[in-house]
Amino acid sequence: MNANQRKRWFGLVLVFFVCMIGISSPFQNYASFPNELRLFSGQMKRLDYHMPVHADMTVDSSILHVNGKAEHRQLLDLKKPISLEPRQTGQAVLSLKLFGKIPFKTVHVDVVPDLKVIPGGQTIGVKVKSAGVLVVGHHLVGEKGDAKVSPGEQAGLRLGDLIVEIDGRKVREVKEIARYTEIAGSRDRPLKLTVKRSGKLLNVKLKPSYDKEDSAWRIGLYIRDSAAGVGTLTFYAPDQGVYGALGHVITDLDTGTAIEVGDGQILESNVTSINKSQNGEPGEKRATFVNESHVLGNIERNTPFGIFGKMEQKPGHGYQAEAVPVAFSEEVHEGPAEILTVLNGQKVERFNVEISHVSKQKQPATKGMVIKVTDPKLLEKTGGIVQGMSGSPILQDGKLIGAVTHVFVNDPSSGYGCFIEWMLHDAGIILRTANKDLKAA
Repeated sequence: MNANQRKRWFGLVLVFFVCMIGISSPFQNYASFPNELRLFSGQMKRLDYHMPVHADMTVDSSILHVNGKAEHRQLLDLKKPISLEPRQTGQAVLSLKLFGKIPFKTVHVDVVPDLKVIPGGQTIGVKVKSAGVLVVGHHLVGEKGDAKVSPGEQAGLRLGDLIVEIDGRKVREVKEIARYTEIAGSRDRPLKLTVKRSGKLLNVKLKPSYDKEDSAWRIGLYIRDSAAGVGTLTFYAPDQGVYGALGHVITDLDTGTAIEVGDGQILESNVTSINKSQNGEPGEKRATFVNESHVLGNIERNTPFGIFGKMEQKPGHGYQAEAVPVAFSEEVHEGPAEILTVLNGQKVERFNVEISHVSKQKQPATKGMVIKVTDPKLLEKTGGIVQGMSGSPILQDGKLIGAVTHVFVNDPSSGYGCFIEWMLHDAGIILRTANKDLKAA
């Protein structure tokens, strides 16, 4: 065997051993050892790594007890489970060294205040007033026999534009624009509009045209100031007096534009029937509002993760009255889970689902997980996920982990869910402590 052949064989053997190390259990367990951990105070955390080594551990014992001991330093057998017990909020560094000298792993631990919320599942009615008047289309106006035009389109207004002021006065309703249009037209002067487009304010002049067919001044725009529908309540946080619902943003039906909320309400709703989902055709819940004078809560925000606002008291018809812990996104895993939702009337029921995929998200993003309905009753009644089910809470391991958000059109038994962490953030409940520079002990 010449020198080149020996080098080739040596290289192949080296690659083989590297591959074997990479797929070995100890290496994989080491790779899965976290660099960061977030814990709720009062909630135990167990780590299982099954590594055949001992490590010298140091930690701030005023914040974190390890294996039930309030010790700054102790020897850990990594073949056995490690239990972490947060003692108070704050940040600490858990440092592991082999033989007391060789740095093995440094874990930054962030302990945040304990948080429990009451899971929802109730079908709710949603009534939203936009923070202005939304442009949803153009139409032509003019005198008989004359070429018709759309004054609004000529002025440069686009679908999705939000008219927030006319002549320096705030507008919130369609009828206000009709009144200002009539005044400006009769005085032969343009309207001075302030329009919000893609988050920026624009000034636009628009001169109304007289429509002889309607005997009225028109601006040639289809406009809308409100929206209504049904969805599902995800959670109620009694300590903070806030709620979250839907799991996705409310958009205008015609333009697809996210509705900027001026004000709104959520109401009790009663499911009257369900149009079952089929491949290529998502179904829907049909529901009616119950006692519109009884408002459950207001609507303050409409975000990519749902609607949020204040709720003064616990909503009725819940599946359970007790609050449950919530999970950080990194705690969610593939496997069995459950959702809460209503199929008939106002009765919330629990159904089995399977989480088939979990996305790793360090920052807020939609589509955090893929869920598949496995419950025979739910599949029989709905075909899987239907419109109106968005916001249905997802529970796993006794914790609230997220909400149903979307259905797969070509496979309605499956759909997306978002992590509850992002909904809680948009509800104004912050789960993270302030960042601090920490050094290993």
